[in-house]
Order: sequence, then C-alpha cells, then structure tokens
Amino acid sequence: MSNGWYVYMIKATDERLYTGVTIDMSRRWDEHSGNSPQPAKGAKFFRGRKPESLVFLMKSETRSSACKQESAIKKLKRAEKLSLVLSNKNQLSEYPDLLKLGNI
Repeated sequence: MSNGWYVYMIKATDERLYTGVTIDMSRRWDEHSGNSPQPAKGAKFFRGRKPESLVFLMKSETRSSACKQESAIKKLKRAEKLSLVLSNKNQLSEYPDLLKLGNI
C-alpha cells in the first residue's frame, strides 16, 4: 500500500459492517482479528465477533478527509453501505494483496 490514509469497511462473521480509518490496512486487520502483539488495540466492535472479509477500501490524502469520509459512511443505512461496496468508489481491487484478508 502506498502512503496515505484509508477508509475501510469490514464484514464481520455476524454480517454486520464495521467502518474505520487507517494508514496500514494489514496491521489494522491483525489488530481487529486479535492476531497482533497487542490484541487489545482492535475495536470494541470485534469483541464477541470476528472480522470475516475486507469489503471496501478508499484512499484519502489526509487524516482529516479520511475521518470525514468515515463519519459520512457511518451515517448511511446498511443498504446504502452495500451499494457503496459495489460502487466505483471502492478501490479494493487496486490492492490485490489485501483481497485475501479474511478469505484464507
């Protein structure tokens, strides 16, 4: 992954969607799934459920813009989030190394 900030959505094992921001998606995935040296760094959302797959990724130039995009996505209804996953705004296909997250 190149430098910058990323807005992402992860589908959990219970089909719920989690939205967040990061500069390192692989590291963040490991934190959420409890596979990092500091598993407590994962989001509270993933206590009691596990991440299943990365379904959305969008690059942002600054932390500020990434947080604004994250906030806007979190306000969407589930159907709108699923539409976003299928839209041309989803840049996940540009990062083939990340497509395998959760699909191992």
